[in-house]
Amino acid sequence: MQVKLFYKTQRDLAISLNSIIDAYWKNSIDEKVLMKKILEVYINNQNKVLKNGGFTTVLKQQCGKRRLEIIENIIKSNNVNSN
Repeated sequence: MQVKLFYKTQRDLAISLNSIIDAYWKNSIDEKVLMKKILEVYINNQNKVLKNGGFTTVLKQQCGKRRLEIIENIIKSNNVNSN
C-alpha cells in the first residue's frame, strides 16, 4: 500500500487515513503496517491533524469517531508529541 507522507489539504489527509484504516479492517494490512503508516502520516502532517488539542473539524467530518479513536490510540501509544 502506497501512502504519501505529506498532504496539501486536510481533506486529502483524511482520505488517506481512511484508506489505511479501511485496508486494516478488510485484513489487507496487518496491525504493524497500520500503526507504522498512521504514525508516518501523523508525524509529517501534525498541523493538519490536531488543532487546539483536538482533531481538526475536517478530520472529524471525514473520518468519523471510530477511525479517529484508532488514530488517537496509535498516537498515544507511541508517545508522539504534537506541536
